[in-house]
Amino acid sequence: MSEKDDDKVRLDKWLWAARFYKTRALAKAAIEGGKVHCRGERCKPSKEPKVGEEYVLRTGFDERTVVIKALSVVRRGAPEAQQLYEETEESVKRREDAAARRKAGALGVQTDGRPSKKQRRQLLHFLDDQE
Repeated sequence: MSEKDDDKVRLDKWLWAARFYKTRALAKAAIEGGKVHCRGERCKPSKEPKVGEEYVLRTGFDERTVVIKALSVVRRGAPEAQQLYEETEESVKRREDAAARRKAGALGVQTDGRPSKKQRRQLLHFLDDQE
């Protein structure tokens, strides 16, 4: 899958080719926004990724830890793009657990805004009973 000029590939271009982001501009913005880390440190869009390096990518609610298996500057189909990287087992498990929690609504309680005076009294009464 590697081509001759793939030895020098920018990180933003690789993320786009691996289909983590729809455009290179989005990939660059994510990198500059601190959503891409290598060895615990923020990266720059011009960083040259190397095979075997581990990156942590945050997209939306999800955080992925991927290891680079191959380099490419060409954006191809999803099956070929998935061969460029391998997601770690613990990363897959964390994402699935987080998705299950989101689906169950465990991340937050949806409210209609501030509680009314009656609801506030009930809440205070409930909290007092807990202590």
